[in-house]
Amino acid sequence: MSRWRRLLYEPESWSRLDERARGADARVLRRKGHLKEQDQLIEFMMAMHLTHTPMEVMQKMERWLREHAQDAERSTLRRLVPSVGRIHTPLRLVEALKEYDEHASLLRRRFVKPNFAEIRHVLNIAQLRASAEQLRLITFDADGTLYADGHHIEQEDEIIGHVVALLRSDVHVAIVTAAGYPGDVTKFQGRIRGLLAAFQQLHLPKAITDRFHIMGGECNYLLRVTEEYGLEFVPDEEWQSQAMRAWEEEDIEELLSEAQNVLLETASYLRLEVQLLRKERSVGILPQQPTIYEVLEDIALSAQHHLTGSKVPCCAFNGGNDVFVDVGNKSMGLEALMDYLQVQPNQALHVGDRFTVSGNDRATRDKCPILWVANPGETTFFISLLMNDIQQQKKTPYIE
Repeated sequence: MSRWRRLLYEPESWSRLDERARGADARVLRRKGHLKEQDQLIEFMMAMHLTHTPMEVMQKMERWLREHAQDAERSTLRRLVPSVGRIHTPLRLVEALKEYDEHASLLRRRFVKPNFAEIRHVLNIAQLRASAEQLRLITFDADGTLYADGHHIEQEDEIIGHVVALLRSDVHVAIVTAAGYPGDVTKFQGRIRGLLAAFQQLHLPKAITDRFHIMGGECNYLLRVTEEYGLEFVPDEEWQSQAMRAWEEEDIEELLSEAQNVLLETASYLRLEVQLLRKERSVGILPQQPTIYEVLEDIALSAQHHLTGSKVPCCAFNGGNDVFVDVGNKSMGLEALMDYLQVQPNQALHVGDRFTVSGNDRATRDKCPILWVANPGETTFFISLLMNDIQQQKKTPYIE
């Protein structure tokens, strides 16, 4: 079965639920619904199909995106979709549509219009084709992107080969995650133990492993690989931005206390029993009973609304199985990492699964191009396409 058919016809094999969890159970309902598919630009493109063919939509959108990249404030797209962010690279949507159409038959379908995921796939194809030529840094969200929620990178995971190939292709690779363990490298190491083991088994030289980093707690902890294939914290003064260094501890404590109150109060109002987890730079709640995605979404949006204007920047987000408020956000973490590695926005690419209004990947969109994936299987699929493009430019076939 071809790669495209695998993407189109076996998506459930990448995020299959345990058979015991099937049925009328909140664990099943949690992942359903439309809230994980919210984006004003994609929704606008879907609406255009009421009066345009798929080809006409992509032709117009490609032209509008090109215009928007030149003048974001006065563009046609800004008027039609006010929330649209920066465009960092040209996007050849027409070519991407033709490529995706080989197996989706979008151009031949008469009654079924492209859905959210299909437009997302076309945008992803256009973006990876644009990024391959000048890519110097690729960053990944962790849970739901590199591995299933609550899991880790294991030695048999297919993504390991792609990460190593990227590193060997002179591309910096980083995981930018909400997970934060102040002063404890062992917990960070546990999340990527399979990857670190692969580095060691392959005897990767320091010149290659130096290209791998983890940005933890959104933007609060930067780690690098040691010569013994473990992790160590990069001293704050080497990478933190001036804005981060200006944060006062008393303001951070005030933010976390206020966030704790709103999380607990909103959960109580929604009749959700939760466990509180507070750390040095974050505070969150973990449901102690089955619930649905919409309840967590409401708690996250309530926290966002309540904490607007806080002295210290923060990120309130729905993690799918919990709700957290972190000091800072991935935008600040990505910007600091790009400055540390001396990478320009059009040379970077962020891969994540939470770009909706309550997702913590959303903040990265103004810093660099993005790939929006739905699960780790899609990540593996699109990164294999990206690596093929990178290797073709070097005239070297990419073997997975």
